[in-house]
Amino acid sequence: MAVGFRDYYEVLGVPRGASDEEIRSAYRKLAREYHPDVNGDPGAEDRFKEVSEAYEVLRDPEKREKYERLGANWKAGEDVSGASGFGGGFGGGDGQGFGDGAGFSDFFESFFGGRRGASRGFEGFSMRGGDQEATIEVTLEEAARGGKQRISLADGRDFEVQIPPGVRDGQKIRLAGQGGEGASGGPSGDLYLRVRIKRHPRFRREDDDLVVEVAVAPWEAALGATVPVPTLDGSARLKIPAGSSSGRRLRLRGEGMPGPGGRKGDLHASVKIVVPKVLAKRERELFEELAAVSRFDPRQGR
Repeated sequence: MAVGFRDYYEVLGVPRGASDEEIRSAYRKLAREYHPDVNGDPGAEDRFKEVSEAYEVLRDPEKREKYERLGANWKAGEDVSGASGFGGGFGGGDGQGFGDGAGFSDFFESFFGGRRGASRGFEGFSMRGGDQEATIEVTLEEAARGGKQRISLADGRDFEVQIPPGVRDGQKIRLAGQGGEGASGGPSGDLYLRVRIKRHPRFRREDDDLVVEVAVAPWEAALGATVPVPTLDGSARLKIPAGSSSGRRLRLRGEGMPGPGGRKGDLHASVKIVVPKVLAKRERELFEELAAVSRFDPRQGR
């Protein structure tokens, strides 16, 4: 697509007296925005070529001096600094530009050898690939244990991932260099794996602590007892103090999730009194006898 000549300073959006650093900074910003590898807009590649051409001239002191002195005809070497149509706007009064009618594309083709996309390897420009994110699911046991795991993502990639012990729901694991591919030799981005911990049928997590319900019989709650309680690693024995009510929490130290510095949280056993749905004849007689002699009123004072 032929494009009329434009002032190179205008193309880069810098003043004519801009420093080399200002020119370089403006180019890199625009190149990142319009590079065809990252910008899919139809006009991005032409805009990128225009920006690259302007930078190629203004970054070189000799070419820049000729351009400022000779204007659009700087390549031909003819001094037209006093001619009409030069100065101020850098455009001929006839709107042709380049004086000889040559368009932007002609210049670009001659400069880069007529290779489409040659500017993608343009000196001084490289871009880091974009970061990517994916979600992985782990069980509560896997989160507590940690260690290496082989995972497969939806895009078909497989990774061996180091799961840190005690990883939390929503925490991200960074895989350096496994994200989007860089442009023009730039480094690849990173891949971030967001951890989702599957709902556990028995345990509920509270920071580094775990909570589990422990069912006890009415007489165990009233008289006290020692009952088994599940842990992530198996089971433990828990002493239920006499007179325990539903909702009372009893703590088992160090049976929770790993925390900072390797310290483990605690396991909180929440008492839940469970009554039999069907009573045998003798059980009913004993409950009726208890009801007759007991003065306990659970609703008193509530």
